[in-house]
Amino acid sequence: MARRTLIQKLEILADAAKYDASCASSGSKKRNSVGTKGIGSTEGMGICHSYAPDGRCISLLKILLTNFCIFDCRYCINRSSSNVQRERFSVDEVVKLTLDFYKRNYIEGLFLSSGIIRSPNYTMEQLLEVARSLREDHGFRGYIHLKTIAEADPELIRLAGIHADRLSVNVELPSEQGLTHYAPEKSGQTIRKAMADIRYEIDNVKDAQTSRILKRAKPPAFAPGGQSTQMIVGADMSSDADILHSSARLYAGYGLKRVYYSAYSPVPDASADLPPIRPPLIREHRLYQADWMFRFYGFTTAEITSVADNGMLDLDIDPKLSWALRNRGLFPMDINRASYQELLRIPGLGPTSAKRIVAARRHTRLTLDDLGRIVRSLKTVRPFITASGWSPGKLTDTLDLKQRFLPAPKQLDLFA
Repeated sequence: MARRTLIQKLEILADAAKYDASCASSGSKKRNSVGTKGIGSTEGMGICHSYAPDGRCISLLKILLTNFCIFDCRYCINRSSSNVQRERFSVDEVVKLTLDFYKRNYIEGLFLSSGIIRSPNYTMEQLLEVARSLREDHGFRGYIHLKTIAEADPELIRLAGIHADRLSVNVELPSEQGLTHYAPEKSGQTIRKAMADIRYEIDNVKDAQTSRILKRAKPPAFAPGGQSTQMIVGADMSSDADILHSSARLYAGYGLKRVYYSAYSPVPDASADLPPIRPPLIREHRLYQADWMFRFYGFTTAEITSVADNGMLDLDIDPKLSWALRNRGLFPMDINRASYQELLRIPGLGPTSAKRIVAARRHTRLTLDDLGRIVRSLKTVRPFITASGWSPGKLTDTLDLKQRFLPAPKQLDLFA
């Protein structure tokens, strides 16, 4: 077989990386190349995100070092038994691609993952060498996100954190039972141990930064963008409630910046116990909305999942609206008297809107028109609030209130 060119390799390994959703670049350490011999920057406007039609971030050079893998995770397109085209970059090729793409202003950084070749340690050494070479040999100041290998030596992961802005270890599936069934070579305990080690190093740096005034020494950098993980949605029988409870434990236990939810994509020659079709992408979206609710809106996961049917979130409306419709006794709320935390529970209001309401009402009693200048749309908010000169009357308790928020039905195309 003829040797593939670098661009042909890129086509294969960039496509193989598309199933990993956790490529956001927020939280990186500020660096720039002004006054140095370095290349790149994470300052100013930072990473310039663009998105694929399915909503996945493509702002970084997002590739696999290789799609060869000694593991046979049944849900993975790159599993050892899969009949896919295989290819592998060398360390120098990844470094060259990253620098070339950056200099052409195509990217602001690198997201690098890999199948496991030879051994977890060997693979982690290769990933680490890419980051080390970019930083030390080429003075690269841009963003680097490394997907770490949980089974690798902790010292290799620690060294990776010195060069990378963010590290991530994928938990893959929400439950230990699902992981054991579909990925028997992987261990939930090993994955959690790697995540714990990363948190330990991050916390150590924070402690060093806190005591820097006394010691007058610059603390070492370690994954300033924190760590993240990803769960595959719809490969096993885990409900949305199972997924959200698992996410809440991960956030609390390992200080994660993000849990990413990735809808399962059917793989060729899949076993009979895997779904034949992918779950709807709206399920991903509802999980992200629910994730936001317990991270930033003051909801508990029990409150969110209490309105789920058989543990599944309503796909027709967002989970916050679903919660409000199931708890109508708490509404309408007076926007001139409700606390900040109460305002966050009103459908259509987020942290920014709630803060603006609290600030504005110090000077005047807010009317519906005033609220209209604060929020994007009054349609969702109006049935759940009172304001100066406005009361929803019986609208809050209307039986068909949910129907008012559903999209208009579309006639099916006979020729579709």
